[in-house]
Amino acid sequence: MTQPVLWALGVTSVAAAVSLTLVTRFENAARPRERGDAVLNLDSASLGGTNPTRFAPNSVILAADSLGHFSTEVDVAGRSLRMLVDTGASICAFSYEDAQRLGLHVYERDFSRRVDTANGSVSVATVRIPVMRVGTIGIRDVEAVILPKGRLGKSLLGMSFLRRLDDFKMSDGRLTLRG
Repeated sequence: MTQPVLWALGVTSVAAAVSLTLVTRFENAARPRERGDAVLNLDSASLGGTNPTRFAPNSVILAADSLGHFSTEVDVAGRSLRMLVDTGASICAFSYEDAQRLGLHVYERDFSRRVDTANGSVSVATVRIPVMRVGTIGIRDVEAVILPKGRLGKSLLGMSFLRRLDDFKMSDGRLTLRG
């Protein structure tokens, strides 16, 4: 009597795992994003110094700076901005000053959402970015926040962008983003 029950539980477990894998693949395929076609073939020597970014089809490799941080040029709705990659930030965050340069204009009344940061709680303005690109990788409709003037020194490329990638990993002082 217990063998058929155990067998049924095993089959159900395998079916659930396969279903979850398929659902995840279909969700990833259906999510809005844009892929670029540009490829720059650079050798590993070009990763240091003045050019810390290498592009490959739908992937970008970033080299850490001298402090071990990763930053990159991000195209934000058609305008370029250098951002710090921050896996600890649940959402992309723009300094007020960077937001102004990007044409993301907000008013005092827009700072209505409270968030907790490493420097304490702060009111932020929420925005949605139509397209953000890092190299050959583009993600559509990215949730982001703008912090009040003087509250953020460097804009952050957070998890609202990163979690929508196919993969990202760090190894040997390099951060690889795959779209």
